[in-house]
Amino acid sequence: MKKRKTVFRLIAKSLGEKSGKDDKEADKIALIRLFMFLSIFITNCFIVFNAVRTHIIQAEPKPVKCIIVNK
Repeated sequence: MKKRKTVFRLIAKSLGEKSGKDDKEADKIALIRLFMFLSIFITNCFIVFNAVRTHIIQAEPKPVKCIIVNK
């Protein structure tokens, strides 16, 4: 349990300065900041994946059907 608290403290410190009246309130604020950061990070990952998928990874070309009509 001590290691989990240490990891959370490091993450909380990396998200910004400690704010709140006491430690409980500061932990809640850190969780909100963590949620916001993760949602932004995941959204950006999807945006980059879509750009790579559409511009770099080429889809297989569809076969072209030719119809020759003799008159």
